[in-house]
Amino acid sequence: MTDETGSPAAAPDREQLLAALRPVAFGIAYRMLGSVTEAEDVVQEALLRVHRALQSGEQLASPRAFTATVTTRLAMDELRSARVRRERYVGAWLPEPILTDGQGAGQDPARAAETADSLSMALLVLLESLSPEQRAVLLLHDVFGYGYDEVATIVGKGEANVRQLAVRARRHVENRRPRFTTTPEQQTELASRFFTAARTGDLAGLESLLAHDVELVGDGGGKAPSLARSQRGRSRVAHTLTNWLRALRRLPEMEIRLTEVNGDPGAMFLVEGRLLAVWALDVRGGQVAGVRAVVNPDKLVHLGPVGDANALIRRLGGLRPGD
Repeated sequence: MTDETGSPAAAPDREQLLAALRPVAFGIAYRMLGSVTEAEDVVQEALLRVHRALQSGEQLASPRAFTATVTTRLAMDELRSARVRRERYVGAWLPEPILTDGQGAGQDPARAAETADSLSMALLVLLESLSPEQRAVLLLHDVFGYGYDEVATIVGKGEANVRQLAVRARRHVENRRPRFTTTPEQQTELASRFFTAARTGDLAGLESLLAHDVELVGDGGGKAPSLARSQRGRSRVAHTLTNWLRALRRLPEMEIRLTEVNGDPGAMFLVEGRLLAVWALDVRGGQVAGVRAVVNPDKLVHLGPVGDANALIRRLGGLRPGD
């Protein structure tokens, strides 16, 4: 890949270049790690290394390629450590959500990772089943458009090996990805109907929008009330969602703010202006096939002030997530 930016000559130029490279680094790191916090740490270290290289007078043929290499290798190391932590994670693990419709602009548009494509929670969860090397190769080639020779240099493996990694990773992901797609317009319309039905307690209307094998996943991380395990099935999921919303509707300060989460339709749930949860919908074939609810406060702090879910539950009289 070529870089039209060129090598910087002075400090102001270096700062501008680093600012331009930040979305590149974050786009790779977030997709590798599924965590805003971990990605930010990787980006900070990667750009520091780029800065040192430029400051020392090193001539970088392509600062963008250099940044991608450093970021990918740091992210691979971080992913190996993160996997050990995720094995001890309480409950289901979901990626930290990113708002991709502009509402998160105050949190730095770079966190939209340059484009909403390939950011969906469903895909990021699928990528968790790949090895760090497979994940890096698949993302660099299929998402970021690097040639196999460039990917081989970045991950430090032979080109033939890289091609094999890509084939295996692609086969694994494609075998588990949905076969049906829905247009953005259909997604927006369906999401509006979904949240209207949920907000008003229209159980029959909600059920009609759900796929028969719809899955509901909640991520509380042991720090906020959530499902002990994921739920499947139209009737069960619809009842759980309407029970949740019925309780929340008792709070006059509760607001459901429709938004775009990781490129998919979703919503922010706020109480007294503080964020309580972020839901992302997996829409396929004209139905909601998955609902992913992130309530772990540690995964929401980058989006603004976070509410105390445990205090809220006590205020509502002890509602349990499975009720």
